[in-house]
Amino acid sequence: MEHLAAPLFAFFVRLGGFGLLGLGILDSSFLFMPLGNDLLIVALTARRHSFMLYFAAMASAGSVLGCLLVDLVLRKGGEEGLEKYLRPRRLEYIKRKVSKRAGWAIAIACLMPPPFPFTPFIMAAAALQYPRKKMLAIVGALRMVRFSTEGLLAIQFGRGILKLAAAPVVHWAVIGFVIICIAGSVLSVYRWLRCSRRVERRA
Repeated sequence: MEHLAAPLFAFFVRLGGFGLLGLGILDSSFLFMPLGNDLLIVALTARRHSFMLYFAAMASAGSVLGCLLVDLVLRKGGEEGLEKYLRPRRLEYIKRKVSKRAGWAIAIACLMPPPFPFTPFIMAAAALQYPRKKMLAIVGALRMVRFSTEGLLAIQFGRGILKLAAAPVVHWAVIGFVIICIAGSVLSVYRWLRCSRRVERRA
């Protein structure tokens, strides 16, 4: 796993903006990659300051496309399909938040870092038939704010970030992060496929 983490991260770094786009789609849909795009945009912007807005836009676009995938599946299944994917306790909490102020709930979810849930809020908004265009507009705008802020911090503290990234403790932290992401993604994909099949059968 140690030999996998560095090449995996380096692969997305080499892709640049398209790496952010792809990772954003995966992270906002069915894969478990908390802080994946946040770390990547910091690493890229710390090396290429002038591309900060481009990197932020690509990461935001990826997040919007990932949310669109979630919307296409959960909107068809409605609330019944949502119940098959989320645990009852979390479902009730998210439904309560989205039902009262869906726009604000989505906006806060876009800005908050893990472990605050993001995808479940998108799932709930889609299942409860919140307007798709509004939802995607909020995601795009607030993700752009988040990633641009991270890019500005990377420009300000870029050298320190790059030195920190070379530290052994960070190296092992990345390895642990990759292991967690792989395990979480396998579980997430399994649950996603099971939910999708049930929705298709009902349709």
